[in-house]
Amino acid sequence: MEEKVILLVEDNADDEMLTLRAPKKNNIRNQVVVARNGSDALDYLFGTGIHAGRDLNVMPQIILQNLKLPKVDGFEVLNRVRASEKTKLLPVVILTTSNEDQDRIRGYDLGANSFVRKPVAFEKFIEAVRQLGVYWLILNEPAPVARRP
Repeated sequence: MEEKVILLVEDNADDEMLTLRAPKKNNIRNQVVVARNGSDALDYLFGTGIHAGRDLNVMPQIILQNLKLPKVDGFEVLNRVRASEKTKLLPVVILTTSNEDQDRIRGYDLGANSFVRKPVAFEKFIEAVRQLGVYWLILNEPAPVARRP
């Protein structure tokens, strides 16, 4: 079985640390690739910039992304992910502190699969990430990915 990669797009160091700790605490051992801004996330997904030459046959099983990101914001990342044949079917979960209706509406309009508000309490945050991991990495059946020759 091939390893399922998680792409975490998070610019806040504390939230990154919590998000990386939560899967380990819940025995989710998948590789987590961290992009600290929207530009790095796009470089990873499309094999450009610092990720030039990356094997594009290995795509994340899920993208967990914040909305408020430097360089390229989360909405634009989502827009570009959905616009590309290579990435349009990748599950994208917006993981954010925003509780704004307009952010939820815009996220879903752009094709987010889920919108999860980050819990403030550590134990609740760990439980939320556990549930995300169980659903997206174990229960969910992703769309088949066409392999390049």
